[in-house]
Amino acid sequence: MSSLPKCPQCSSEYTYEDGSLYICPECAHEWPKDAVEESADQKRAVHDSNGNVLQDGDTVTVIKDLKVKGSSLVVKVGTKVKNIRLIEGDHDIDCKIDGIGAMQLKSEFVKKA
Repeated sequence: MSSLPKCPQCSSEYTYEDGSLYICPECAHEWPKDAVEESADQKRAVHDSNGNVLQDGDTVTVIKDLKVKGSSLVVKVGTKVKNIRLIEGDHDIDCKIDGIGAMQLKSEFVKKA
């Protein structure tokens, strides 16, 4: 397993070093080695709709009615969601909502309680 970072542009695992740069052979993207250390800290920061930084275990409030895909259920405005977990991806909050169950939310539709 390589200890080199994945390409930030195409997520390729086949990056290599060339002097003070990392290079991706698949998309030809080049980036400096010191930029990787900075982006690792910034990448994990997840912000709510007001710009507050969210962390695992926080309680958030839904700011918009959200339809549950594949169901006739709706998560109403003002619903409090306790003990969230942050995950990677488009939907960056994993949680359980009373009456609905486990689901994932986008951080842009919640605010920190």
